[in-house]
Amino acid sequence: MAGEGREFVSEVGDIGRKAGRGLRWSLLGNLVMKAGSFGMSLILARLLVPEDFGVFAIALAATQFVIYINDAGVIAATVQWRGRLEEIAPTATVVAILSSCALYGVFWVIAPFYASLAGSEDATWVIRILMATNVVYGLTAVRSAALMRRFEQDKLAWANLAGFVANASVSITLAANGAGAYSFAWGQLSGGVLTGVLVVALARIKIELGFDRVRAVRLLRFGLPLCVSLGIEGLLLNVDSVIVGDALGPVWLGFYLLAFNISSWVPGLIGTAVRYVALPSFSRLAEEGGPALRDGVRQAVPLLAGMVLPIAVLMGTLAPAVVEFLYGANWLPAAQVLRFLAIVMAVRMLTLLITDILAALGRTKATMWVNLSWAVALVPALMAGARLDGIQGAAVAHAVVAVVVALPLLGVALHRSGVPVALVGAGLARPLLGAAVAGLVMVALSLVVDGAFTELCVAGGAGLLLFLLVVVPRAELMRLVRQRRATHARL
Repeated sequence: MAGEGREFVSEVGDIGRKAGRGLRWSLLGNLVMKAGSFGMSLILARLLVPEDFGVFAIALAATQFVIYINDAGVIAATVQWRGRLEEIAPTATVVAILSSCALYGVFWVIAPFYASLAGSEDATWVIRILMATNVVYGLTAVRSAALMRRFEQDKLAWANLAGFVANASVSITLAANGAGAYSFAWGQLSGGVLTGVLVVALARIKIELGFDRVRAVRLLRFGLPLCVSLGIEGLLLNVDSVIVGDALGPVWLGFYLLAFNISSWVPGLIGTAVRYVALPSFSRLAEEGGPALRDGVRQAVPLLAGMVLPIAVLMGTLAPAVVEFLYGANWLPAAQVLRFLAIVMAVRMLTLLITDILAALGRTKATMWVNLSWAVALVPALMAGARLDGIQGAAVAHAVVAVVVALPLLGVALHRSGVPVALVGAGLARPLLGAAVAGLVMVALSLVVDGAFTELCVAGGAGLLLFLLVVVPRAELMRLVRQRRATHARL
């Protein structure tokens, strides 16, 4: 029995080390890509006119929705597959290719109607070119899943970085030569092709096509509900903009979108990185059995909360300073929205983690029903909130539905899947206490200091320091202090 216990601890620890390494690479890759994208946008803004950006935005909206359902859930199903990857790869490849090509065919046909509906017929061919990128993702879906499954996120990061360099080179060159909105489309397609070629080479999976009906059914039984769930998730991320714009007009929508974009920084940077490693990690732990998965949940929840909650508290309590420092006093109406969207952001991050836990257990239908219930509750709440109290009312409605509807439903889904909700609650207890202390300190100090920058430095810095002191165990803090002293001594 003692030997089995040591073997269990070793197995869980090995998965944890691989997941930690994968998370570091994913975070680094995301950070570099975000910084590079920002730099590229500055250059393109000087080469193109606003109309070009508008045409591209119309095309991008379509492709960003399709990417949620592009592979019929094959990537997640392949990562989660119990058994050898080689036995499912041929069938999974065929399913992903058929799904992405079918969607491309549909959007090829409807592109003119969609572009006309969006008010820009010039977007038709931009949509068709840009949508081809999703076909590339379908062709390489199983290979990407293989790298994620083996925790080789470093290879994915390098492939994505190489693709970004190609994207930037082509986009900037074409823009400088008068290609307009097409520069974006051809750039993204070029980058996608290079990334796809590198992923296929690095995955080291024999290219083989085949179709096993039984395995295809198993794949789709897992993947399609997750696919629908992700599609609903995409709608959840965009429905508020439609409702606010319709109810309040473009000016107030602009303030709302600014706050929404700020609140999306963390999911965009940390959330994507977590998703690269969470599903393969929990899938491998689920194969080991219930104790291994519960141990993984026990470690993952406080780690995620420790990264997300201090940023959410900073955004929520010092929202006016954040908005004024970044965008100027003219955008201060967005601050009241940011206070509540920071709550939505924190719930979204926890939701992403729980969704991956449920997917690892094969409970993709549960996530679909949770997201559908969330959407059904959110739409009327946003309509009522926007009409009763403008953009702040919409943000309050978003936060209330997230906390009152989404979180309890996720708790029920976890309980029915055999994961004790108390595990999640225990993991959140200390970070929530730290967040409460940090928030009180930030609010108190913000009342005695002037200036947005000073508030962020003094109030924000003090609050974040207190969060660390509360959340990080004293033994770990002492270890870090000793390690730092030893480093200085060697220098």
